[in-house]
This record gives sequence, C-alpha cells and structure tokens, in this order.
Amino acid sequence: MNHADWTRVPTLTGTHARLEPLQMNHIDGLRGALGDGALSKLWYTQVPDAKTMTSYVQAALQVQAEGKVLPFVVFDANDQIVGTTRYYDLQPDVPRLSIGYTWYGESVQRTGVNTETKLMLLSHAFERLECLSVVFETSWFNFTSRTAIARLGAKQDGVLRNHRRHPDGTPRDTVIFSIIDTEWQGVKRHLQHRLDSHA
Repeated sequence: MNHADWTRVPTLTGTHARLEPLQMNHIDGLRGALGDGALSKLWYTQVPDAKTMTSYVQAALQVQAEGKVLPFVVFDANDQIVGTTRYYDLQPDVPRLSIGYTWYGESVQRTGVNTETKLMLLSHAFERLECLSVVFETSWFNFTSRTAIARLGAKQDGVLRNHRRHPDGTPRDTVIFSIIDTEWQGVKRHLQHRLDSHA
C-alpha cells in the first residue's frame, strides 16, 4: 500500500460515470444537478441547496486539506455533473475508510451511475488502498439509503443511538453497514452483474 494514495483524490472512469476530484469550479454544475431541490428538503439528509452549495464545496475542500476526506464530483456518460460523493473517516493504519456524503440529481437516480460509482470506489478502496473494511452510515429515517446500501451487498453492523445530529438539530440514530475484504470479490461480482443489467 502506498500511503500517498490516501492523500490524493483519484480520477475513476467507467462507462456510465466518471469521478474527478471536487473543485470550486464544479459549483454551478452541482447546482444544476440539484434540479428542483427536492433532495435538500429531506430533513434527515445533508444535501445542500443552491444557496449553500458554495459553502458546502468550500467545507469539503477544507477538510480535504486537513487530510480527513477525499471528495469527488460525479459526471454521467454525457459529461454532465450529476452529483458528488466522498471517502471520509480515513484510517490508513488499519486500513479502513467510509463512503458517504453521496447525492445525485433525479435524472440519474436508479440508473447505472450509482452502481458503477460504488463499484469504482470500492474497487479502489479494496484493490489500491488495500482496505480491510469499507463502512457506510446513514440516518435511521433514511429508509431509501438503508435499502440502497444493503442492495450493494453491505451488511448491517448495528445502530448507534443518538450518534450525531440531523441538520435540524434533532438527535440522529446512525445505521452502520460495512463490507470487509473477504467479502469483496462476491460483492464485486454482484455489482458487476447489476451494472450489466443497465447496459
């Protein structure tokens, strides 16, 4: 494992999606991906709205500079910005990381974009960064996200009660999922099969 890989955001390219390092010049494209802003109205998520997009990106780049996250912008096959995601809770000494802060525009939800994005992120985590485990977290109330994470092949580890706070300040129970290294080949085959169905 090269520890320098834990400090730089890679560019990951597939058929349905491309991931690049998040930059300030992606703000307008991310605002466009929000569409009608329905995602940012979900009280249990941390999706920005058009007005807060600049501060959202600035904050992501600041914690990247502190070595805490590796943030990506997501493009679709038409080279349009459709969302964002990131590695966070980086622990290269384990090695272990989390994938999250993920949101997409409505036009690419339930398409091959998310499946391929997760396949590329997990492939990089397990095969390049040599992770022992990759973690996913979501609010108890985000039933859509919980279902989507389980559909990847991740297993639910448990629920951390009053673990964080939702954006509105209410206590958040966090549902924890993970994929471990010995499960990766099966999960990879499963994701590739799902991706082939979108071809």
